[in-house]
Amino acid sequence: MSSEEVTITVRLVRSFEHRNFKPVIYRNVNLNQTVKEFVALVQNDVPLRPGLPPPFKKHPYDTMKIIHQAHGSKTNELVVSLEDDDTLILKEESSLKEAGVANETELAFFCKEDYKTYKANPVSAW
Repeated sequence: MSSEEVTITVRLVRSFEHRNFKPVIYRNVNLNQTVKEFVALVQNDVPLRPGLPPPFKKHPYDTMKIIHQAHGSKTNELVVSLEDDDTLILKEESSLKEAGVANETELAFFCKEDYKTYKANPVSAW
C-alpha cells in the first residue's frame, strides 16, 4: 500500500434523529482523487454492496464530513458533530488529502437537507 492509498470508514447516515447509520470500510483509497470522485465512487458502490439493508442502499447521500481521524479526539455526538462545518464538510473540488483525509479517517456520508433539518432542531427520537 503506497502512502497515498489509505483505509477510510464511511458512516452512511440515514437518519440523524433515529441515530440510524452503518459504517462501510473502503480500502486502498487514493488520497489524490477529488472529493467529488470519491463521493461518486461511494454513491455507485452503496446500492451494490452486499449486507446493507435496502433503506441504506436507496438513500440520497450527497455530503461527506470528517467525524474522526486516527489518533485524534472523538466527538460526543452519536452520529456526527454539528460543529465546524466550514472545515469538516469536504469540498467537492478538493483532493481527499487537501480536505484533511488521512489513513483511518472516519467520514459521515449523508443527505445535506436531512443534516440542515436536524441541525436546526437537534433532537433524537429515542
